[in-house]
Amino acid sequence: MTRQDADNDAHKQADAVTFGRPMGRRNLLRLIGLGALSIAPIPILSTIRTAIGDHLTRSQGEVARTPDGRIRQWAMIIDLRRCDGCQSVGKPPQCTAACIQGHFAPEPMEWIQVFEGELPGGGTQFIPTPCQQCQNPPCVNVCPVGATFSTPEGTVLIDQDRCIGCRICMAACPYDRRFFNWGEAPSPPEAHLAEYSVEHQVPARKGTVMKCDFCPDMMRDNVLPYCVQGCPNKAIYYGDLEEDVATNGKEIVAASRFLSENQAYHQREDLKTKPRVYYIAGHGEAIGRDAFTKGRQPTQWPWIKLSKGARTWKR
Repeated sequence: MTRQDADNDAHKQADAVTFGRPMGRRNLLRLIGLGALSIAPIPILSTIRTAIGDHLTRSQGEVARTPDGRIRQWAMIIDLRRCDGCQSVGKPPQCTAACIQGHFAPEPMEWIQVFEGELPGGGTQFIPTPCQQCQNPPCVNVCPVGATFSTPEGTVLIDQDRCIGCRICMAACPYDRRFFNWGEAPSPPEAHLAEYSVEHQVPARKGTVMKCDFCPDMMRDNVLPYCVQGCPNKAIYYGDLEEDVATNGKEIVAASRFLSENQAYHQREDLKTKPRVYYIAGHGEAIGRDAFTKGRQPTQWPWIKLSKGARTWKR
């Protein structure tokens, strides 16, 4: 039997087990057991991830499409020339604050975290860092139960219904953009009225991993993600690579030309993870920031004060 034949057989086995009935832990163990009897366990493990990912993708509903039927490919462009860590408005980073408020993210989760990095000649720059939405995602490649998966739209999601809290994905993420719920996360009453979705992880669940979900559900409703809306200096653009368009809520740009003309880059390009988050180098100079104006205000979780019995923990 060739490797290709084994892979094809594995696909048939996965389809029979996964889609013939719900994928519970017992069925998952049975599927993994098939790998123990096979001469090609690596393709079978790959098939497990593919089969579960396909199942979850179908469960999330229709994907977003362009008017001519192409699947949209979501992407984010962060123009660091316009980011000053919200020093100019005298507040903590407002992209982070908007994300925390919109997702009821428990402390200390910062799904889009603004780091202050040193510049070669001294001084600093601010770097908003969400999940990089890799197209070659290390986290997806290591998840043993298919709880984290890639969608046709290019986003990487986590299904808390399947997550077993092993945290292998956290170890695999080179950007440190995943967070673990160590306890019963605080959540306001309205969070419990929300219907759970892998695209909007509300409410948070103990013993599971969470992260930036890239807000694809909002974009399908023609609403920009929270972080884009919250940025007072319009440094964050969000758009669709398929139609080659991006916007910061104030202006619309041709994404490819905007990226090329401004020599955009990815974080950790050497890893070949192919992120969907692009950066344009800068230190806030477009809005008058001096690179040597260091410091920013600490992130706050104001909604938690309104939640009875709220507790936090360290990462």
